[in-house]
Amino acid sequence: MQEQRNPLEREPQPEPIAAGSYRTGWKRWLNYQAVVKQVPFFLFLALLAVLYIFNGHYADKTIRNINRTAKEVKELQYEYIDVKSKVMSQSKQSELVKAVVPLGLKELMVSPVVLKDTVTAE
Repeated sequence: MQEQRNPLEREPQPEPIAAGSYRTGWKRWLNYQAVVKQVPFFLFLALLAVLYIFNGHYADKTIRNINRTAKEVKELQYEYIDVKSKVMSQSKQSELVKAVVPLGLKELMVSPVVLKDTVTAE
């Protein structure tokens, strides 16, 4: 059977805390003086949080810049290849002949004459 309590009987009260002793448990952290002591630590944590957020945004911005630059480099590589192929095709002998015909120049049909120095050593 269950014990029945006497309604007039009170539960034992904890002993009062002495003036110089520390409170135990979580109540010790909730008094005003303890909270005031922790303010610099909370400010430090807030600063760390702000730095963490800033670092995340800075990393995202840097990644976007890297991607944009990589895209520009790729476009410039394509342009370089295109210009290089045009130059190569325009520098062929047959293309040069077509380009200089309006100027009145003609292609040589005989090989060029090589001039040599005929001075002999004495």
